[in-house]
Amino acid sequence: MKMKISSFANLIVLVLCAFILKFYISNFLGEDNDLWLRMTGVILIIVFGAFFVLKGVAKIIEETTAVLSHRTKIASGLLQSIGTAFPDMVLGIVSAVISLSLIEENYGLAINFAIIAASTTFGSNIYNIGYASWCVFRQNIANAKGFAVAMFPGVKKLGMVTPMKDHKRKPSLKEVDSSLDILNILTILTAFVVISMVIFGQVKNPPINMPGDLYQLIRPVGFIVFFICIFIMYFFRKTRRENTLTEEMEEEKYFEKKSTWVILFYLIISGMAILFAAESMVKSVEVFCSITGTPFVVAGVLAGLIGCIGEMIVVHNFTVNPKGRIGDALVGVAMDNIVTTMGASIVAIMGGIFLGGNSLILIFVIILALNTILIWQISKLKNFFLGQN
Repeated sequence: MKMKISSFANLIVLVLCAFILKFYISNFLGEDNDLWLRMTGVILIIVFGAFFVLKGVAKIIEETTAVLSHRTKIASGLLQSIGTAFPDMVLGIVSAVISLSLIEENYGLAINFAIIAASTTFGSNIYNIGYASWCVFRQNIANAKGFAVAMFPGVKKLGMVTPMKDHKRKPSLKEVDSSLDILNILTILTAFVVISMVIFGQVKNPPINMPGDLYQLIRPVGFIVFFICIFIMYFFRKTRRENTLTEEMEEEKYFEKKSTWVILFYLIISGMAILFAAESMVKSVEVFCSITGTPFVVAGVLAGLIGCIGEMIVVHNFTVNPKGRIGDALVGVAMDNIVTTMGASIVAIMGGIFLGGNSLILIFVIILALNTILIWQISKLKNFFLGQN
């Protein structure tokens, strides 16, 4: 009973906090307010939105995906990715909606929001792929040494990574193969997106205050990318591991006792919390840029970090807990980037996604490099499993 009350109460608190951010704290951001009051609003929205609302939603997603996968036979990593990528998509789509609403009134500001939309959706891929690479790297070190190592050297309180030989359950090789397949497809898809932007998307008349070239992901390419992402999600929809819930998964056992409709209710309400928080956070990012003079692409990339905190937390927890769910994490983080790319395609279809020349190069080069590093680390993990057989 205690678990039931605390879980539902936590969900309500998350929604209330997001509601307060959107309908009360956001009022602090208005230009008619004092500078310090506006900055206070920005800080409150970012801190509570990212580290309370989004973090709390990530916990709910983590606790429910295994149960839904067990019941629906859909890959847990896919379910996880849809939930954790939702903040990225919402941040990007909300930015695009704001951008489109400003085109007639203030074209320069509309482009700024469109840059936030692009750098948020694509920039978030940098963080979760990068952090997943680190997690698998530490897992490989633990496997090689044969004893637990700190996720971050010298900081044991942030979690210990247990050697795979001591996990009560092991991820299947099919899961590992799926994550590698998805990451390779993601690399090709990312390259396709950036090449299409350079070849087809150069803006002929950028705003006067826009230094350098400006590129857009055009609507026809957006449709192509969208349908490719849908196909990938459908192709990898089935679970690739033994679909059981073990006794040590206490959180999942709690949700296992609930009906699927109750679980979906939790997720829908969590989505509402994300939506409220996301709109407030996008506006706070724009206000922060206006006040400090920070380039909008930099703010967008930082907003991407905010949006992907959920996925990073899930990957972290699945790595430091010896439950054999690192396979879920790998499939989830790979699929998460497919889902966020789909979000970028939706924004492109709406007509609101732009990137400047330098940011276009930097963001996509970093994404492609990190994809390669993660593929490398997962391959080493697979070699460890093959060596155990």
